[in-house]
Amino acid sequence: MKSISHWIFDFLVDQGLSESWAGTINMIILLLVVLIVLFVLDYFLRKMIVGIFNRLSLLSKSKFDDLMVKNKVPRNIAHIIPVVLAYKAIPEIFQDFHNAEIFFSKTIEVFGIVLFLWVVRSLLNTFKDFLKSLASLRDKPIDSYIQVFMIFAWSIGLFYAFSIISGIELWKFLTALGTASAVIILIFKDTILGFVASIQVSINDMVRIGDWITFEKYGADGDVIEINLATVKVQNFDKTITTIPTYALISDSFKNWRGMEDSGGRRIKRSLIIKQDSIKFLTKDDIEALKKIELIRTYLTNRSKDIDTYNTEKEIDKSLLINGKNLTNVGVFRKYIDRYINSHSGINKDMTIMVRQLPPSSQGLPIEIYAFSSDKRWANYEYIMADIFDHLLAAVPYFKLEGFELPSSTNFKA
Repeated sequence: MKSISHWIFDFLVDQGLSESWAGTINMIILLLVVLIVLFVLDYFLRKMIVGIFNRLSLLSKSKFDDLMVKNKVPRNIAHIIPVVLAYKAIPEIFQDFHNAEIFFSKTIEVFGIVLFLWVVRSLLNTFKDFLKSLASLRDKPIDSYIQVFMIFAWSIGLFYAFSIISGIELWKFLTALGTASAVIILIFKDTILGFVASIQVSINDMVRIGDWITFEKYGADGDVIEINLATVKVQNFDKTITTIPTYALISDSFKNWRGMEDSGGRRIKRSLIIKQDSIKFLTKDDIEALKKIELIRTYLTNRSKDIDTYNTEKEIDKSLLINGKNLTNVGVFRKYIDRYINSHSGINKDMTIMVRQLPPSSQGLPIEIYAFSSDKRWANYEYIMADIFDHLLAAVPYFKLEGFELPSSTNFKA
């Protein structure tokens, strides 16, 4: 082999050229020839291997081989043979240049490590995309685990590369590195915290991709689109993207709306505030007038009979309405709201429906509606809630009640 690689050298020496110049020219010509051969070989290998994978992906029903092509696994594998041949050719090219041989040998070894890591990365990305295509794993933080493995692989690769460059054995290099572990932990603190957090988030099923979360501290209110080692990406409803440190999911408080989405309805919890000086007992004439309202006609008839019977049996003096049992306009209004909510087509009747009074405040008496809309989609939910309160706000005057609102400039002018 040496005679073959040295024939240019021998020819130049025979032509009267000095051995140093002949050796240099021989090395340059061999280097150019090897580079051309390797380039051509790499080109054809890449075309051949990628072509084979493309044909296999067309014949196969599995998505895995398609994803391998997409993530350039065949292309990266095709580079391996030229790199191995280049490493084998180095001693022949630089046989008369020992220092150059050592330099280029180490360079090829380091490049081989990088190429190996490229192959590993492309394979891991393929596995990641494939696992994400499975319905049972689509909402899992697969990115975090892939990133942890890649950080580990790159760390080992870098240590091995430094060992090759420095000439120190790997185990001695790692032993020396152990003394600097405190510094390393400090440098990779966020990565370590993110890794721990991603495991806890996954095990405890705190957040999945696709969940709607609200994180006020970071201004996030939208759907989780990505969970990786360092950050969680949330696409807000205004289409902006908010990034949240993964560790914040276990160190801070946030709201996950998945429970609502998995349930049978979305909660409506809103109040009407009634002016307290508009609340009064109902006279018989008032009751008769309210019986025209169909939803509470039967209730008023039956309830009036029960009250009259009680007051008669107890011989209550009804010259004052406060004596005995009486109906109030706010109580009848609460009953009307309850009947209206229960008859509304947008309310889930299998979940809690409640109309209640909250403690009176300086603004008035809050009447709270607590129910669940059967449609959980945001736009439809808002429509159902608005439809209910449009009606109730318009119904308030029929019960001789008034809603509270702060006075405007027109009120002061009047």
